[in-house]
Amino acid sequence: MSIQTEARFPPITGETLTGRTLTFPGDFEAPLNLVFVAFKRSQQSDVDTWLDVAVAVESDFPDVRFYEIPVISRLYAPARSFIDGGMRVGIPDDDTRERTVTVYTDKRVVRRALDIDDEGDIHALLVDRDGTVYWRAAGPKDNEAAEHLREVLSSLT
Repeated sequence: MSIQTEARFPPITGETLTGRTLTFPGDFEAPLNLVFVAFKRSQQSDVDTWLDVAVAVESDFPDVRFYEIPVISRLYAPARSFIDGGMRVGIPDDDTRERTVTVYTDKRVVRRALDIDDEGDIHALLVDRDGTVYWRAAGPKDNEAAEHLREVLSSLT
């Protein structure tokens, strides 16, 4: 059973840390995508708690790919090369750089579209290329949420 919500992944354009420009949701590479949306640098540790789940899910479900999407205020766009460069230095692995897509935009638009009340937590979302959100969780990994993700994926694939 899926829990498709009314929230939709908004059209946003970002750049991978390898320099490739992507516009989501259409440029998601898989039919289903596990997306970790973070709003603050300090939230990387919360994203990291989900990475073992993301790697396992991608391995167990061939139609799934995962992404990390830091959503940064467009006011910082002039400092993009500095900010993204700092992230690149901290991420030596090319695969991780390709999965990390920084988006400089009006954060309120993203939050509104995804029905996110505030920027205090990361949000893990299961999204298709049309922007439909099938599953969501907020904050660091929770075993119950991770198990529910697998149940939703099993029902969709």
